[in-house]
Amino acid sequence: SENGTRCVLSSLSEFPEGFFTPQERKDGGIVIYFIIILYMFLAVSIVCDDYFLPSLEIISECLGLSQDVAGATFMAAGSSAPELVTAFLGAFVTKGDIGVSTILGSAIYNLLGISAACGLFSSVVSRLSCWPLFRDCLAYTISAAAVLAMISDNRIYWYESASLLLIYGCYVLVLCFDIKINQYLMKKFSPCCTCFTKAMEENAEQQPLVGWREESGPLIRQQSRTDSGIFQDDLDYSQLSTSLHGLDEISEDHPNVFTMPEADMKRILWVLSLPIITLLYLTIPDCRRQFWRNWFMVTFLISAAWISAITYVLVWMVTIAGETLGIPESVMGLTLLAAGTSVPDTVASVLVARKGNGDMAMSNIVGSNVFDMLCLGIPWFIKTAFINTSGPIEVNSNGLTYTAISLICSVVFIFLAVHLNGWKIDKRLGTICLVLYLVFTVLSILYELGIIGNNPTRVCGN
Repeated sequence: SENGTRCVLSSLSEFPEGFFTPQERKDGGIVIYFIIILYMFLAVSIVCDDYFLPSLEIISECLGLSQDVAGATFMAAGSSAPELVTAFLGAFVTKGDIGVSTILGSAIYNLLGISAACGLFSSVVSRLSCWPLFRDCLAYTISAAAVLAMISDNRIYWYESASLLLIYGCYVLVLCFDIKINQYLMKKFSPCCTCFTKAMEENAEQQPLVGWREESGPLIRQQSRTDSGIFQDDLDYSQLSTSLHGLDEISEDHPNVFTMPEADMKRILWVLSLPIITLLYLTIPDCRRQFWRNWFMVTFLISAAWISAITYVLVWMVTIAGETLGIPESVMGLTLLAAGTSVPDTVASVLVARKGNGDMAMSNIVGSNVFDMLCLGIPWFIKTAFINTSGPIEVNSNGLTYTAISLICSVVFIFLAVHLNGWKIDKRLGTICLVLYLVFTVLSILYELGIIGNNPTRVCGN
């Protein structure tokens, strides 16, 4: 610090050098970076749509998970893989607080930005349940408060990181008994809470999903929150009732990834994405096909690894592009980098919201933030408990107060906005979330630049 001005490392210090010099980028090479950025967006959408989400559905079927629980656990863990990698890099490689800044800095985008995307880019109005959103918002508030309390003294001890793992363990335990807790709360609070009353009424009218099971009698369709037929398209009853193996036939008849689409625009995108389609086909088993159906966990893990690798390249390209265009580091961290690291969450949430699975989309949005807190706890605990037991981890907690206020306000706002919007995700909710996200972002940028508050920053060496 010099004269109260905080010095922050350039984001480029966390990445390899680009393949163009700064002058070559300014002379037109920046166009190549933007092409790569767009291609990485396309690659993430292909991985999520063709491999990651189908594997998640089979996991949900095998474990009997409801949409919201699947979104808050496996979906959140897979789409948050980049944040986990970033946290480990920050703890063991760069020895900086990149993990803290990335995870806490992108929290506002995760909550408001992705909610806006789900509302604006989905043509389907998705209904939401009261309990899952309340559960995930409460868990995130507790975990965020715990992280902020830990880094308030700029030191992380082993017992503090262990408490973070304990909080997440309690969250998973609540998810294990989610159905029973939900039923108890609906009975207990339905007389005084209209959202629980509506949930009980809609539970009986809930459209059955494609979770068929072969039993001794005729096929029975489950009609509870333990259903997870979340990605299949609606099919005729007559089509499914002709076979005792409905899901098997669907898997066998699934079109090959090399089948050219009918629409002209989709054909152009298909041709452009053929290299990444081929690469993914050769490296990830397609569990939608009957031959690879039992390999769903391998599909899940490899697709999560691909998501991490693609996101790394995406953030790398965005960082170089931002520096070439002269965008300040603080602005980059709060906008482009926050959005870049959350691309998997955005794509996955929008895809399931477009299929009408609002609970899963919202649980992934909030649940991935809860998992991000765990992403910090794991490397911190490993380093303080097993590798460097002599002392705590040093972190930089400047701007902590504003971050804490922003996180709490955004969580409270999401819950209240959904409640006032009639417990549904639509374009009105998306617009409101977008406006508030822009307000939070502008205020954050002004705070980071030192225009408001007392937190002026500059890039080290400049």
